[in-house]
Amino acid sequence: MAGISIREGNLPFKIPHVDTPCHTYYKIFGELSSNSPRLVVLHGGPGAGHEYLLPFAQLWELFGIPVIFYDQIGCASSTHLPDTLGDESLWQEWLFIAELDNLLDSLCLRDGPGYYILGHSWGGRLAAAFAASRPLGLQMLVLASAISSTETVNLGNQLNRMALPYDVRLALEEDDQQGNVGSQRFKDAYAIFLHTYFCRVGPPPPTELVPAGKNMAQDKTVQSTIYGPSPLRCTGSFRDWTVIPRLHQIAVPTLVYNGDFDTSHDVTTAPFFEHIPRVRWITFPNAGHMCHIEGPELRKRVLRTVGEFLTRGGNTK
Repeated sequence: MAGISIREGNLPFKIPHVDTPCHTYYKIFGELSSNSPRLVVLHGGPGAGHEYLLPFAQLWELFGIPVIFYDQIGCASSTHLPDTLGDESLWQEWLFIAELDNLLDSLCLRDGPGYYILGHSWGGRLAAAFAASRPLGLQMLVLASAISSTETVNLGNQLNRMALPYDVRLALEEDDQQGNVGSQRFKDAYAIFLHTYFCRVGPPPPTELVPAGKNMAQDKTVQSTIYGPSPLRCTGSFRDWTVIPRLHQIAVPTLVYNGDFDTSHDVTTAPFFEHIPRVRWITFPNAGHMCHIEGPELRKRVLRTVGEFLTRGGNTK
């Protein structure tokens, strides 16, 4: 991206009852002084970091939309808090919303043309919850393979498993229920699940996805506390989480998309379409959870869909 304005930095972030000085790492592509609202991108995981979403930086070149990425607290280049492993009172929605508010205020993004938000996967949980509070300056919302509730994403994983070959399904179900998610049998079956519903290209995985795996492997505090030991069902601090009762409060035009083969199954995507007043839902054929990095053609379609939605006034027809 030669010639493109790129800057990065760290923003101080004070967490109540946490003595450790904390910061949020951010990276900006494009000029915040442009007339376009700025796109703030919320990554998944939890704990994956921003790198796997960097293809969305092309929205600056393609559509003149400045793009801001950041690493959520506890992962990647932001402050890690390993001593809080298992602290369910800390690792709740409020913490990540407070961090997002801090980012918006520190970068003065509520001023001028305002901002858009794109939340992918876990980041879509936070994006929807944030938008439901009707925050100052928010112009449009993109929910990318997002999650409307823990109950529906757990159900979606179950429905996806049911479509796999019997031996794969049996290995996933038996070892998960018995707590043997570290067994080779489970790992082999889960690799098939991931290739079917998470990222449908490779192996090897796309280069953009490699840092996310490293980030989550190097520090499991966030993922383990929020999600729990099983990758197929959430039993951690977000086990009862839902945004569905709040979705009707989202006042901005919203684009919802997922893949035809996605860990964010239609069962967890449909509530966005059913309850958000001004919404458009697109499902990309033969695509998985990581459709924006599943080959050059699909990437172009995703970027074009998002860019055109944002620059054409959020047409939801």
